[in-house]
Formats: sequence, C-alpha cells, structure tokens
Amino acid sequence: MANITAAMVKELREMTGAGMMDCKKALSETDGDMDAAVEFLRKNGQAKAEKKAGRIAAEGLCNVVVDGDTAAVVEVNSETDFVAKNEEFQEFVAAVAKQALNTQAEDMDAFMAETWNADTSMTVKDALVAKVAKIGENLNIRRFEKVVAQNGCVVSYVHGGGRIGVIVEADTDVVNDAVKEALTNLAMQVAALSPKYVSTDDVSEEYKAHEKEILMAQIANDPKMAGKPEKVIEGAVTGRLNKELKEVCLLEQVYVKAEDGKQTVAQYVAQVAKENNANLSIKKFVRFETGEGLEKKVDDFAAEVAAQAGM
Repeated sequence: MANITAAMVKELREMTGAGMMDCKKALSETDGDMDAAVEFLRKNGQAKAEKKAGRIAAEGLCNVVVDGDTAAVVEVNSETDFVAKNEEFQEFVAAVAKQALNTQAEDMDAFMAETWNADTSMTVKDALVAKVAKIGENLNIRRFEKVVAQNGCVVSYVHGGGRIGVIVEADTDVVNDAVKEALTNLAMQVAALSPKYVSTDDVSEEYKAHEKEILMAQIANDPKMAGKPEKVIEGAVTGRLNKELKEVCLLEQVYVKAEDGKQTVAQYVAQVAKENNANLSIKKFVRFETGEGLEKKVDDFAAEVAAQAGM
C-alpha cells in the first residue's frame, strides 16, 4: 500500500475540484495512482471531467505566425513569469515560431536537430542552449504544429499576450475579409471554450465508449436512478453523452457572439457561407495553452528556511 501524503491529496483536489476526504479515499482505493484516482472520482461523480487534464501552471509563451496559406504555433516554457515577460525571451519565442513556419520536421527531435533559421553554424538545440546560458534560466521548446491550407486559408489568434495560441484552418472557395473575420471569431471561440474536436464526426468510438463507462458509473451511484429500467438508464446515458459532445465539439457549441444566444457555430458558418456565396467548412483547429498539463514549481520559502535551520 502506497503512503498517501497530504501533498498528494492536495494535488488531486486541485486537479479535480473534489473534496479532501473524497480525494484521500480515491488515492487509498487506487494505491496512490493519480490517474486512477481521477478516474475513481469521475465514476463516483465527485470530479469534473474538464479538470482531468490537471492544472495549467508552467510559465512561458505561445506564439503564432501566418504566411499566406501556412501557419505555425509554438510553446516555449520558462521557469518564471518574470522571464516570460522579458523582451529577449519574447524575441526568441518569435524566432522559434518562424523556425516552425519553415520546418520540414515531423516531431520535436527532428525539429531540434534542424539548422537554426539563417544561422547555419548551429541547430535549434544549440540556439536554445545559448539562450539558456544568456538568460540564466532553464528554457524548453515544448511543442510546435504547422498547418498548411490546401483548399482555403488559415487564420490565427493569440490571447492573453501569449498565454493561448490558436490556428483555424478552413476549406473555402472564397477568401475575403469577411470570411477571414468569421474564422478569426471562431479562433477566439476556440481560445475561450477549448473544444476538443471540430464536429461529432471527429469523435472516436473509443472516446464515446470511455465516457459512456464514466456516465454509467455515475448513474449507478445516483440514488434517484436506483431501480430504474435499463431502457431509462440507457436513455439517460445517451442524453448526457450528447450534451457533453455539444460542449467539446466546436460546431456543436453555441456561438459566443450569437445575438440570440442560441445560434450554434455550425449555423454561424452556414450563415457566413451564404452571405459570401462560398463553400465554407471548418477543417481543423490547433489550440496551445501555456503550461497545459504541466506542473508549476511552487517555492515554499518557509519550508526552505526551516530545512536550512535544521528544524
């Protein structure tokens, strides 16, 4: 049996929003396995699904660049917010984004081994090491993604001074200011509501099956559903799953700028297409949020002083 510490309980509580005793029980039931504990809490209806990914805590910046029909987004992390606001760090992140725009790499290893922009004397990794030495703080080029529009256009949006970077790609036979403005509106929606998929067609059967399992467990623990016929339970599961899919699929979400508060994103796209006599569809989006899924180092100065004093 794993030793369940107060720090583990605190971490699970912050990840899920569940009560302290519930978190302690979940960790005990799962022998200290954090992921399994999150799943345990979800099945018992004590954790919010949207918090499963954990806290967003690391510092740094996201940057997006667009050149014609090509766009790239990167995330570069720093140890402190102070460095993230440093002009030299910001210029470096912009240079990394430019590198990503022109890259042929398919993964981070290949990207880091590429020649650094116009300087053939060093690789991307060499440039990072040099910047770490100059700034005096550990830095990390965490991820990148490049999007090339084959039959339409790409737009970008950066929120919070680099906290969130978004690319939206659309298939369209009309590319004008009105269409680009509409796509930028959708990029802002992606930043704000963080959908996981473009449409329900993109949702894997594996994801649906996993969520159904969670919902079935929640209903089994719901006293109001005790003794209900199987058909009623299945209907409740289907209803809850469909509601969840509307929240995680961009086209199913309510358009945030809708005047009536009811228009979906799909209906908004259809409206824009009609107004511009265009064949318009959303093909893809990419959303990076700084520190997503990473754990921030928290300095406990009182503990540090106590440790140095031998207390």
